Amino acid sequence: MMKRNIYSELQAWKGNSKHKPLVLLGARQVGKTYIVKEFGKNEFSNMVYVNCHNNKFVENLFCDFNTDRIIYQLEQAYELKIEIGKTLLFFDEIQEVTNGLSSLKYFCEDKRDLHVIVAGSLLGISIRKEESYPVGKVNDLRMYPMTFDEFLMANGRDMLADAVRKLDWDSMALQHDLLTDYLRQYYFCGGMPEAVATWIENHDAKETRNVQRSILATYSKDMGKHTHSEVVRIRQVWDSIPAQLAKENKKFVFGAIKKGARAADFEKAIQWLMDAGLIYKVARTSKPQEPLKFYADDSAFKIYLLDCGLLACMCGARSSEMLIGMEVFSEFKGSFTENYILSQIKSLELHDEMDKNIFYFSKDNSTMEVDFLVQGNKRVIPTEAKAEENVRAKSLRLFITDDFKAYNLKGLRVSMLPYREQEWMVNIPLYSAEAYFKHEGLGTDE
Repeated sequence: MMKRNIYSELQAWKGNSKHKPLVLLGARQVGKTYIVKEFGKNEFSNMVYVNCHNNKFVENLFCDFNTDRIIYQLEQAYELKIEIGKTLLFFDEIQEVTNGLSSLKYFCEDKRDLHVIVAGSLLGISIRKEESYPVGKVNDLRMYPMTFDEFLMANGRDMLADAVRKLDWDSMALQHDLLTDYLRQYYFCGGMPEAVATWIENHDAKETRNVQRSILATYSKDMGKHTHSEVVRIRQVWDSIPAQLAKENKKFVFGAIKKGARAADFEKAIQWLMDAGLIYKVARTSKPQEPLKFYADDSAFKIYLLDCGLLACMCGARSSEMLIGMEVFSEFKGSFTENYILSQIKSLELHDEMDKNIFYFSKDNSTMEVDFLVQGNKRVIPTEAKAEENVRAKSLRLFITDDFKAYNLKGLRVSMLPYREQEWMVNIPLYSAEAYFKHEGLGTDE
């Protein structure tokens, strides 16, 4: 079994006496089907798995919302008794069937004790405009590519992953070289489960790249499948992202897509990619005051990919350069490192209402920039991503000790150096990024 951190969230949902039908969302190929099947196999007496893609049986299953009829027909079709507390009912690719999402309202009202999970792509569910989302009648979870600690576990390094999760700085310092080597592999491989499994099986870089190319080809097909007039613009935005991130100033520039491009021409394309879960948009904010969203400037933003391995594939970065030496951490002006850190933070945003936590800061007519301002439950964390061991953080220091001294902030530098605390800043090693932000209150309801 490939261990995923979201499994404990599924267990908590099962054990909650007030649970509602669960909607598991995420980009394609992040492992939704796999983990729910494992959950059903391990935690229930039986599971009824209904794949709604090209399934004639389900075309009229939700012709009305009589849950007794729906359950009876499922029992007949799958020759399994559906029992409260013993059976997991799992509808996969729920976006493919009419009224599938709407039926969850009635499962919540009429069959609340039954454990029902539906999974689907973020995009497919978001574009079903003929159906209203059953707000208030479902629980929701977001799933992301595998994080670095999940990558360690997939490699059989559970104890090392545990030391990272516990922020055991002494153990991490002793294992620094080993952790750095695994991080180098993670930059190359990323967190898409099929790519990770392929890499672990034989450490064949070419085969792993082929898997990543296949995933990118699937996304490209989706761009054509779900849009018409916008497809060209969507692909133009998507294809421009590696070059945008390779700039010293990573602010997204429309003119870099094509000469004379305007924001109004590409807003829908960017939104499509966000809805599909393929990109993360980080807006600028004018000051580090909570809530950061109040001070956001949505006209200035940076765009990152959902996975650093897919970014490396799109860039055409040579595997030999990524897997040997330290150059990978600074290549393309640190774009891999920024993308990596953001993806680790995003993995903690399990619920849609949390998707407001990450911004960046920059001054007009100045080179001063703070890579990320992260709003945790405990504090605002000004964060600098440093890809090398040369870690001068001039912008971060000015931001904290000069420009916003009255805010009594403490900065965070994420670099290749081990843990070190100073008066105005904490330095943590890159491989501890997700664990540190989780410790600071992201991904919790405290």
